[in-house]
Formats: sequence, C-alpha cells, structure tokens
Amino acid sequence: MSNYFYVSPEQLIKDRAEFAQKGIARGRSIVAAIYDSGVVMVAENPSASLNKISEVYDRIAFAGVGKYNEFDRLREAGIRWADFTGFTYSREDVDARALANYYAQHLGDMFTEGQKPLEVEILVAQLGNKLRPTKLYRVAYEGTISDEPRFAVLGGDAETIKERFALSEDSLQSLTTTLHNASSALSGPDRVIPIEELEVGILEDRGNRRTFLRLTDQQVSELLS
Repeated sequence: MSNYFYVSPEQLIKDRAEFAQKGIARGRSIVAAIYDSGVVMVAENPSASLNKISEVYDRIAFAGVGKYNEFDRLREAGIRWADFTGFTYSREDVDARALANYYAQHLGDMFTEGQKPLEVEILVAQLGNKLRPTKLYRVAYEGTISDEPRFAVLGGDAETIKERFALSEDSLQSLTTTLHNASSALSGPDRVIPIEELEVGILEDRGNRRTFLRLTDQQVSELLS
C-alpha cells in the first residue's frame, strides 16, 4: 500500500509563491512611468530580438519580466483577446482594466491549479483619451492586480529601484527627464547601463490611431544626452 505525504494548503501556497518569486527575481527589471504626455516603459534587456515591451492594441502596451517564454505566451494571448473583443464589439470596448483582469484570472488559475505557477510579473499600460484615463496595472504571479497611480517597477530588485525612482521624481515630468530618472533607477549609483541594453517603448498621441513606439538606440541616446 502506497504512503501519501500530506502537505497543508498553507505550505503548498507558500512553496508555490517562493518558486515563482525566485524565478521573477532572476529577471532584469522594468520601470514604467506616466510622463506629461504619455507613458514610458524602460527595461534592462541585453537582447536585441527578445523584447520585454510590446504593443497590444491601439492605446495599450504590455511589459513582462521573469521567464520569457511564459510572459511572451501571455502577450500573444492578450493580443488575440484584444482583437477578438474589438472585432466582436467595438475598438472602444478594449481597455487595460479588462485585459488586466483577463491576465489575472489566467495567472490565478495557474497558481492554484496548474502543475506549477508561472514565473512572471506583467504590466498593462493604457494611454488615456477623452473616455479613459492613463493607467498602469501590475499583475503579479498569483493574479493580484495593482493599480499603480504614477509608476510601477517589475522584477529583479524592485523595491530598491522603486525607492530610487520615487526619490528622483515626485511629479509628472517630460519624457527626457522621466527616461533619465528611470534609467538611473535601474542602473543604481555603481554602474551605467549601456544604451544598447536599454529597451524603451512609449505610448504617446502622434496624430495616428496607434500610439505605441519603440525607441531606437539613437533616439534613446539623444534623449539621455
């Protein structure tokens, strides 16, 4: 007769949380912040092709840290959800809060019922218009949604980076200033992140329906100089 080892629900949840947190902590961080005319997302990313920051819909962007293949699948699922919702109803019905809820349900289900929790933390950013405000939603590995009022930090040494960024910026600034503060918060006082290892995406109205723009190394260099 086989012997079964009993594990209390509290211990099981604790073990799953520790497993996910260790995976996320190995990832390099992302800072997302609202500036005076949009949203900027800055990631430390040495890869030129494996992007952490992407467009999801007209005024919505996605950022993820942790295990790349897991958060990239979430990105693709979010794009399909947004396209389906916009086609079935209208483009105005696609908003960041509904997308964040969609991600939260999936992450929560995987955390409690999956073979293992997803080692990811994601951000959904929305550029505001006359109907909706500019928003940042951070979704944790267990499905918890945080409505971040002005900026959010994901992955890595998030608390330390958050403290550094909060000290440098206490109100809405220009893109140049916000990008400089985010880059400094990511790098810390003891090093400088090379321009080619910074991935930067913005949401900003430029007279077109699509508002997402991925900045080139040259554009980032000009802004930081």
